[in-house]
Amino acid sequence: MLTRNVPPLTSLPSPPLRDENPNRLNHYRRLEQLRQHFWARWTAEYISELQHRYKWRTRHTDLQLDELVLIKDDGLPPLHWRMGRVSKIYPGPDGIPRVADITTARGTIRRALNRICPLPSSQDS
Repeated sequence: MLTRNVPPLTSLPSPPLRDENPNRLNHYRRLEQLRQHFWARWTAEYISELQHRYKWRTRHTDLQLDELVLIKDDGLPPLHWRMGRVSKIYPGPDGIPRVADITTARGTIRRALNRICPLPSSQDS
């Protein structure tokens, strides 16, 4: 089997190729275009599926302490988003949680719940 040298997903960013005509690209650039397309779709579709969106009138299960979460950061590529565990939850004046403290490998940070994606666990299924 012939293997080609493909850069790792953590490599430096390459020029945007998503709008280029695939027929005019060489093999490497076509692979890079596919990789960029994958990460764009993963960011837009999969991550948004992790964030449960409900009507405001409906109560749902709140974020739990020690739950594993992904911290969405628009300034970083998806592979560099941090993971952490919820250490404290702060409810708003209406009693609904709005902000959480998350313990990561670099320390504790405070984020709004709309910037946090709870990861599925074996208990969810």
